[in-house]
Amino acid sequence: MDIDKIENIKIRPLALSDYDTLKEAMIESYITMPGSYWRQEQINALITKFPEGQVVMEVNGEMAGCALSIIVDYKKFERAHTYRDVTGNYTFNTHNSHGDILYGIDVFIKPKYRGLRLGRRLYDFRKDLCEKLNLKGIVFGGRIPGYHKYADELTPKQYIEKVKLKEIHDPILNFQMSNDFHPVKILKGYLENDKASNEFAVLLEWDNIYYEEEHSNTEIKKTDVRLGLIQWQMRTYKDFDDLVQQIEFFVDAVSGYKADFALFPEFFNAPLMARNNHLPEAAAIRELASHTDELVRKFSELAISYNINIITGSMPELRNDKLYNVGHLCRRNGSIEKYEKIHVTPDEAKVWGMQGGSKLQTFDTDCGKIGILICYDSEFPELSRLLADQGMNILFVPFLTDTQNAYSRVRHCAQARAIENECYVAIAGSVGNLPKVHNMDIQYAQSVVFTPCDFAFPSNGIKAEATPNAEMILIADVNIELLRELHEFGSVRNLKDRRKDLFELKKIVN
Repeated sequence: MDIDKIENIKIRPLALSDYDTLKEAMIESYITMPGSYWRQEQINALITKFPEGQVVMEVNGEMAGCALSIIVDYKKFERAHTYRDVTGNYTFNTHNSHGDILYGIDVFIKPKYRGLRLGRRLYDFRKDLCEKLNLKGIVFGGRIPGYHKYADELTPKQYIEKVKLKEIHDPILNFQMSNDFHPVKILKGYLENDKASNEFAVLLEWDNIYYEEEHSNTEIKKTDVRLGLIQWQMRTYKDFDDLVQQIEFFVDAVSGYKADFALFPEFFNAPLMARNNHLPEAAAIRELASHTDELVRKFSELAISYNINIITGSMPELRNDKLYNVGHLCRRNGSIEKYEKIHVTPDEAKVWGMQGGSKLQTFDTDCGKIGILICYDSEFPELSRLLADQGMNILFVPFLTDTQNAYSRVRHCAQARAIENECYVAIAGSVGNLPKVHNMDIQYAQSVVFTPCDFAFPSNGIKAEATPNAEMILIADVNIELLRELHEFGSVRNLKDRRKDLFELKKIVN
């Protein structure tokens, strides 16, 4: 049919009164399998059991195609099965409204309407239905009617591989794979009398990335997440309480905008070293470490009081007489977890005698999984990739840089982490100067929230950025659902397309 003659296309529910027209359409569509059409009592059973799953497509008021489906408990059919098995000997008694998979029973387009990509609309309908019903995915046995031409020289597996490599053209299998269905296994003896396929079929699956497990608790993971970044001004403070007052000021400010996270910079508490400036640098920072436990308690109190998750930047910690650079995630539910700087800079090791940590993990929050890397760690792509493999959606990077070139290293590496790991990356640093603290003279920072670079995100990969070298807060909203879509349907898919057959990355120390 000429496309310029099409005036109206619609998909509507299949009705009992459609049977005679449907039968004619099936006979016309399955000319290579004479007598292959559904009996009226079978169509009636499908409509009665699962009316939402049975639809027809009309073009200019004429039936042009049809899609039939049921819901099954997939654990009963994930192993080898036949078409007769999955349909309950064609009775559809296998339909289970409490099942987890939408199983495709039939889909066809009449010959006169082929070549117009109308079949894609029926597949899209099924995907929308699957998402609406919160099912894990769609499964069906796909015929390979071109296989009989190659059966003497190729196994079904070899045939499918050659179709994937475009060495063999199989219009049906190509169409299904182009619609995001991936082959899972070969089904032998799937459909009786399917001579063109030698009775073989390919089990094809489509995964619903929006599927959500039902939880017994009432905790809900947010999809729209608001980030509050604190671009901290280095200044002298009278005492510990004066510093805490400034911390609370910023927590109050970002929570006033209903932020889900507050991110503080690395070593934001360095001004407290001013009172010990007469000591050698290594001794002064060890004195600073004596305040860490109390600061963590204060942060936890603020997280609960202001209903916000706080990432405490970083602070020095003495453990077994060794000095580490650590931070804490203080959740709004009162729980606390620690993260460590894995790679200390040459200056941290030389001047302060600081050790690199070994703790690397993602953290579960009420806004999904997050990762936290302190400053220099963001320049080592292996760390963030390990976190991405654990399901990280947002990477937080508290940093401290003294010069613009040092800042540029953190900034550009952080943006690369957002692209290669298909996640959001938020970086926050300090500005100003501390003339009375050795080894902490000046600071340069511009806090930023980075995104992947694809159509659903800013074209330059920057969601929001602060004014350079000015004390301020930066508020930005990020959407976790956009990341799910990117993982599956992005222009490029960095996470999925890694050649794991050639290389692997693993964490040795737990």
